[in-house]
Amino acid sequence: MVQQSKPQKETVKRVMHEYKHGELKSRGNGPKVKNPKQAIAIALHEAGATNRESPKKNRRNFQRTKAKEARGQTAQAETEGKKAQERTLKSATGRGRTGAAKGQTKKALYATAQKQHIAGRSKMSKAELEQALRR
Repeated sequence: MVQQSKPQKETVKRVMHEYKHGELKSRGNGPKVKNPKQAIAIALHEAGATNRESPKKNRRNFQRTKAKEARGQTAQAETEGKKAQERTLKSATGRGRTGAAKGQTKKALYATAQKQHIAGRSKMSKAELEQALRR
């Protein structure tokens, strides 16, 4: 049995959720999956945790799955909407959303930095402003 990371476990959880709700399809848009063993096989394949493929192929499969989740092309995201996609990404990465991801623009971050008298703020990028505000 292959040891799974937290993001891999979250991917397996999402795929099994799709199976339980009748949303999981084989080959992306093929027939619905009705066999629980097939659902488990698909979940492990998408999570890159199957013992039937090489570690290189497992990594590639997992990267492809993460990209699909980020684009919101999972059955769960399509059915449940944007909130499900954000929930999946948040739990899969193990991080909460940062200030910019919450909708703060560079202008808003700059204004906050100005109020806090952060030196060098005018030459900072958005990411640098976020980092300076976190300190």
